[in-house]
Amino acid sequence: MQPNKRWTVPPPHPQVHELAARLKVSTLTAQVLLNRGISEPQQCEEFLRPSLKLLHDPALMHGLTRAADRIARAIRDREKIVIYGDYDVDGITATSILWHAIRVLGGEAQSYIPHRIDEGYGLNPEAINELIDNGSQLIISVDCGVTATSSAQAAADRNVDLIITDHHEWHVENGEPVLPAAYEIVHPRLGGKYPNPHLCGAGVAFKVAWGVGQAMTGGAKVSEDFKQFLMHATALAALGTIADVVPLVGENRVLASYGLKALPECKLLGVQALIKSSNLTGKNLDAYDVGFMLAPRLNACGRMGHAAMAVEMLTTATAEKAVEIATYLDQQNRTRQATEKEILTEALDQVNFNDDCRAIVLGKEGWHPGVIGIVASRIVDRFHRPTIMIALNNGTGSGSGRSIAGFHLANALDHCHDLLETHGGHEMAAGLKVQTAKFQDFRSRFCDYAKSVLTPELLLRELKLECEAPLTAITGPLVQEMERLGPFGHGNRKPLLCVRGLQLTSVPKRVGKTGNHLQLLLKQGQSMMKAIAFNYGEMFELLTPGKTIDLAVEPTINEFNGRRSVELTVKDLQM
Repeated sequence: MQPNKRWTVPPPHPQVHELAARLKVSTLTAQVLLNRGISEPQQCEEFLRPSLKLLHDPALMHGLTRAADRIARAIRDREKIVIYGDYDVDGITATSILWHAIRVLGGEAQSYIPHRIDEGYGLNPEAINELIDNGSQLIISVDCGVTATSSAQAAADRNVDLIITDHHEWHVENGEPVLPAAYEIVHPRLGGKYPNPHLCGAGVAFKVAWGVGQAMTGGAKVSEDFKQFLMHATALAALGTIADVVPLVGENRVLASYGLKALPECKLLGVQALIKSSNLTGKNLDAYDVGFMLAPRLNACGRMGHAAMAVEMLTTATAEKAVEIATYLDQQNRTRQATEKEILTEALDQVNFNDDCRAIVLGKEGWHPGVIGIVASRIVDRFHRPTIMIALNNGTGSGSGRSIAGFHLANALDHCHDLLETHGGHEMAAGLKVQTAKFQDFRSRFCDYAKSVLTPELLLRELKLECEAPLTAITGPLVQEMERLGPFGHGNRKPLLCVRGLQLTSVPKRVGKTGNHLQLLLKQGQSMMKAIAFNYGEMFELLTPGKTIDLAVEPTINEFNGRRSVELTVKDLQM
């Protein structure tokens, strides 16, 4: 049974009828826009019709112009360039964007992705020195590096320029940022001038690529060939943006929207192989397809093996090799799913949940370090508590954490820094290394900190609904209207409507392999509609005919045997 949630339903906005009339949309759609702070005609136009013209000038980002000029010089001088990326989808796509950009501009680049288990997250001095030993003259990090002071020093000691491009939190000491001594650091939040502080690593790489294209022409415009490349590169930027769960608003919304449209037609062989292996060929793709079909396959490679294969698929692979790697990624994803299920069962056995619990820290010998982050997400979904999972192996623990709104995970780890070997991340997700001997001390410190910060209100999951809606207003045209508000994700959730006073007209029908999902037939006045309630099987006995309930629902279009009908997907239920 789903945990209790606190519903928040805003009252009708004073401007809702005026905006609905101006946009020629329903008052429900107008209310959704107003709830997102979008009320002016130009704002509405930009939101409903995202345009590449809304992308910000790359030169506004801290360090980007100087970094782009250095990369352009390396391309002209035929220097050996290495792109050092992270092993998740964001890092893989960021690496691929910059690799292709350099190639289109006439240069050559190699890529380096650290092994998740053997090397861990981010830049490491050993890898930097090895790359320099092999002749690297310029190293560019993507999606990592802003905390890598020792690695930056290793490059400086060898007189090799290191450019760091990242979007994660930097270390702070005595209120001041501690930044690596790199040639340049490109970061959307440094300096406080860039309008979109929420770019992911792939988004930053896209803007760096754009800046390099400008540096090669010496003006604000890029060459026609490079312009076409940037259009295709939005597909990779969308993969990273959606997979990294950054807010899908503003510039991120533009990249995600254009990238989703570009994905089916993307000329990159690896992208087409990935889409085919996910059985999505020929389909219009949305954020769900990226988040639950494409991204897990790319991630599986880094979690279960080496993410360098995924980068190869998206960069140097032939058509035949790309299909081979995509097939392997699909197999790796299946293995990941089985491993995740096993670890989740073991983790839930460890959870000692009660009203006093403010955070969850779990650890065990033998857990696979590549999967624990997903399991942490599953536990957060279930208990709504910040969760850290730690795989303990040979005296050292590799940890991965996920958080809830109102609890800054990276700051919490800073509070425990003296107990950790390394740590880094951002508000909602982070990674760490800890000695097994210090695991219990870390758990106590972290949980005590959570107890001092988290209020009872933050621990009760809030369900933000858009507005109350009568059943008669939930129609096919309304669903189509609301689809224009996508792509949906973090910062731009799918519209969730509150429908009160619904009467169950019959006994719920159990559906699904285990019968744990319920199909409901509902009535309000003279209107009737079907609803599907996933994982509500435990409430079967309570949902008797004639019972009156309130629902939080997502309206959807159900297609069956060529017929289309409106159906409600239940996200919460109150008696």
